[in-house]
Amino acid sequence: MAKNILICDDAAFMRMMIKDILTKNGYTVAGEAENGAKAVEKYTELKPDLVLMDITMPEMDGIQALKKIRELDPKASVIMCSAMGQQAMVIESIQSGAKDFIVKPFQADRVLEAVRKVVG
Repeated sequence: MAKNILICDDAAFMRMMIKDILTKNGYTVAGEAENGAKAVEKYTELKPDLVLMDITMPEMDGIQALKKIRELDPKASVIMCSAMGQQAMVIESIQSGAKDFIVKPFQADRVLEAVRKVVG
């Protein structure tokens, strides 16, 4: 069964790139969000199997959104993405419940490896 994935990134081209990688490999993109607030909204609405979440975004950043989503659904699977390989952000993401962390610019195989690890 195809896994439903919510992509959250403020950059449209990044969402497009991730969507392309996922759909070519049999995953379904349930929805897209351009900021953390929208991601929380869409998560509640779509109940995806996985969320790919950027960290640096307007309105509500990815870490705040991650915490909100995990409050709503403690079993939520979220993989964080960020251009900044900042150790503190990686640690905060994992402590906040992220299942994995992908650094941009990402390679397709790294994205797929993380997704498979989390949702199969």
